[in-house]
Amino acid sequence: MRKERLLLFCLIFACTLHVVGQTKTITGKIIDSAGHALAGVSVRVKSTTTGTSSGTDGAFSLSAKDNAVLIVSAIGYEEKEISVREQTHVEILLLRSTQAMDEVVVTSLGIRRDKRNLTFSSQQLKGDELVATKETNLVNAMAGKVSGVQVTSSSGTPGASSRIVIRGNTSPLGDNQALFVVDGIPVNNDETSNIGGGAAGSGSNRLVDIDPSTIESMNILKGAAATALYGSAGAKGVVIITTKSGAVDRKPIITLSSDLSFEHPILPKRQWKYAQGPNDSTFFNGNDASQKTSASWGPLMDTLKIDGKPAPRYDPYKIFFRTGVTTNNNISIAGGGNNSSYFMSYSYMNQKGIVPKNDFRRNSLFFKYTNKIYKSLTSTFQLGYSNSNQNRLPEGASNGPLFVLLYEPISWNPYPVVNPDGSQRLYRNSRNAPLWAIDNMNNNSVVNRFLPAMTVNFTPADWLTVTERVGADIYIEQDKYTESPSPAIGLLGKILDQNINFRQFNHDLIVNLSKKVGDFNLNLLLGNNILTNYSQTVNLSSQGLTINDYYNVAAGATPSMSEAHYLTRKVGFYSQANIEYRKFLVLSLTGRYDGSSVLATNKSFYPYGSAAAGFIFSELLPQNVQQVMNFGKLRFSYATVGNEQVGAYSLNTPYILAQRNGNNYPFQGQPGFLLSSTLGNPTLQNERLDEYEGGLELGFLHNRISFEGSYFSRKSNHGIIPGAPISDATGYNGTTVNSAQIQNKGIELLLNANPIKTKDFSWNFTFNFTRIRNKVLQLMPGVSQLGRLIVGQPYNIFYGSKYQRNPQGQLLIDATGMPLVDTVQGIVGNVNPDWLAGLSNTFRYKQLSLTFFFDMKQGGDVQNDVEAGGFFYGTAKVTENRGPLVVKGISVVDNKPNTVAVNAHDYYTTRQYESSIQDGTYIKLRTITLTYDVKPSILGKTPFKGATVSVVGRNLWIYSPHFTGGDPEVSSYGSANGNQGIYAYSTPNSRSFNFTLKLIF
Repeated sequence: MRKERLLLFCLIFACTLHVVGQTKTITGKIIDSAGHALAGVSVRVKSTTTGTSSGTDGAFSLSAKDNAVLIVSAIGYEEKEISVREQTHVEILLLRSTQAMDEVVVTSLGIRRDKRNLTFSSQQLKGDELVATKETNLVNAMAGKVSGVQVTSSSGTPGASSRIVIRGNTSPLGDNQALFVVDGIPVNNDETSNIGGGAAGSGSNRLVDIDPSTIESMNILKGAAATALYGSAGAKGVVIITTKSGAVDRKPIITLSSDLSFEHPILPKRQWKYAQGPNDSTFFNGNDASQKTSASWGPLMDTLKIDGKPAPRYDPYKIFFRTGVTTNNNISIAGGGNNSSYFMSYSYMNQKGIVPKNDFRRNSLFFKYTNKIYKSLTSTFQLGYSNSNQNRLPEGASNGPLFVLLYEPISWNPYPVVNPDGSQRLYRNSRNAPLWAIDNMNNNSVVNRFLPAMTVNFTPADWLTVTERVGADIYIEQDKYTESPSPAIGLLGKILDQNINFRQFNHDLIVNLSKKVGDFNLNLLLGNNILTNYSQTVNLSSQGLTINDYYNVAAGATPSMSEAHYLTRKVGFYSQANIEYRKFLVLSLTGRYDGSSVLATNKSFYPYGSAAAGFIFSELLPQNVQQVMNFGKLRFSYATVGNEQVGAYSLNTPYILAQRNGNNYPFQGQPGFLLSSTLGNPTLQNERLDEYEGGLELGFLHNRISFEGSYFSRKSNHGIIPGAPISDATGYNGTTVNSAQIQNKGIELLLNANPIKTKDFSWNFTFNFTRIRNKVLQLMPGVSQLGRLIVGQPYNIFYGSKYQRNPQGQLLIDATGMPLVDTVQGIVGNVNPDWLAGLSNTFRYKQLSLTFFFDMKQGGDVQNDVEAGGFFYGTAKVTENRGPLVVKGISVVDNKPNTVAVNAHDYYTTRQYESSIQDGTYIKLRTITLTYDVKPSILGKTPFKGATVSVVGRNLWIYSPHFTGGDPEVSSYGSANGNQGIYAYSTPNSRSFNFTLKLIF
């Protein structure tokens, strides 16, 4: 009986093994989220070597056991495991991978494209990255993060302007800054809030009106092939800003965040040993009329006695500067219904600067609503509004406080501010006292800005979309500069009023066709653009104030007024064709035909375009190689684009308000006008920029490591030079010409890596590198130099008085021991850096993350006016050594190293312009951020869905071995071309600590 049972059991077991081990043929089809067939997808049986690939129709067939598990994978898609069980046919849906190489980015005209298919260089920044920098100016938030891009802040004044240049300067005297586009609408980024004859220093770039917390992403288009669709304004590079949106069928999500920052000034070095006086032995008290001097060449403070007591020491920095405080509060709500979505945001930012009476306040309101009217018609309406209010004191070499403060003797007590008779106390003549300026000078700027936009998408078929987009950029700015009378230095006081009305309207009509034909994916875009700009500026001024604290322009003794208004219009027709073949070959062709109202009638319309190709060679690699290098692309492009860097009415010679024999018109009720001294040129044509670009993109280990490198060569022709000098015999002193040529060549590198990635811990780092070389090839016939532009030299060099040197570069020293001054001025510095780099590391452990970002610049000279004045006034740090010194160099007497000592005072007070040029190399720990995301389990019984606490430090460490100022990243007089690299009595940049609480409910 037992034998029969055992035999029966063995028989059943054998049959079971036969059934389990039985193989069968499994067929299937692989599609994407749009239902399109996916070819070349790898399908293999898990834990075996059995596998196949899908055909052009997405179908596959292989043999597997009943209990087999299929692993389905393809480049650009998330890997998927499918349990077969009893099925013999399966349909598999693959979703797009979220890895960097396969992300969807927003390109020209707001069109979304797969990054893998782009044939040009671009780099995307997420909105969270921008907000994390805690910069109030959106341009500063980009500093050091993007290869090929240089960002320079002008000063530490709240609301001060910043400059952004992509791939170097291309226009000789025109604007070289990038174009900003918000949700398809170009927006103005001019530097405003300055009045002629008013507060010296930088103004505000108008991008400061945009609240960074409303931004979803930012994509930087660098080359001409990437920006050709944007017309002449895009020739300088384009920054595409995409704002946040809600989502269909989503319950409202409310986000509340609150920031608190403390800022401390980064001050220039100075000497703290010597008192006020004209030489090493004489002390001036600064009070008596005969003892006023701007110099600090007096006796040692340690030995100085006043009335028999040790002289007190005063720190002008501590007396004048303060701790700045910034608060920024934001609330937003996002959600949607069955066929609609919405996003609303309000923020209030209040920044009190490190200089008294320097502050910036901004109210920002943003609203976006998208509605699916019916199946094929969708509309989006959005409105951005901001109100900003800035107060600031004059900067630079003006009668403002900083020029005097930075040279103030440490033996001078600035209190009381005024004398018993009410006049201001001065330690020197001809300049206002810093503390007096705080109460008696001011520049106020109030801006109200509106950014409305309406977009309608009509999709009658899945291959056709028609888009109409209308948008505007409107702002009204009111500026007022006031300066009280200052009899102590002979100034009568003045009031300057300025009102600016700016209106820009943009309209695009775009037809987008996409179709798959066999192995080809075809996309064709056709469009028309109309852009209109109008601006009006009205100035009222009054000199000679007689009523204290009454700042009405009508109260002045000599009121005057002026008005200027400009209207320009551009019309463009554009097209683009993108052709993709079997996912490994991409061809992109772009053409545009522009017409501009500022160019000559017979040259107002001009064509240009681009051709670019991409070869995704990783699609052709064996499967085992793709497991290591999952993405590889080569791309090449050529583009020629137009650019119009000339103001309105340059074709004509306009009339201007007259000034004759020192009298301004109207004079005694009689108006008077004269022809401008700049002759109009009715033959002006557009500038043209030609650019070649090549690039390599790689992804390894499912994009755990990714690399992008680009080389570009660009040359601008017919560069516009306004005010080019001409013979006075013509009756004019200048005109506008098309004759300049500028060349830029460069390398851009970007490396992203995720070396460690576990459940609880990860490490990510990003490194970018930029090296650009530029040269001025030509200016105009017979002219080899215009200011800081010299033919054969880099753009924007430093030129002036210098010392004589031998062929080895050593100083030549005369018989008295002093350096010989060259009789001919020459090049003494180059503002352009050798290279730029940025390095970011992020470490995450569970809910805790630590990010630190280094920004680096090698080379790039700075004109340090503060140091130059410090030489003369005896406040420069180097002047602490006041014994006889031997200047290093070669004596012209015997051609041997100099051994003759000179008096330090005589040496430093005769330094030449060359001595103020310093190497601006730096390494900055620009930001370090510590963030903690509260566990959802902790918030379970609260109304909150999420909570984040973060601490951010900015500019905590700056290494600048050759620069004696506070921060070598500076452009004290603003963002204009000729102001770059000048460090001159601007509000110092700050070192700050920020604390943030973010709640979601």
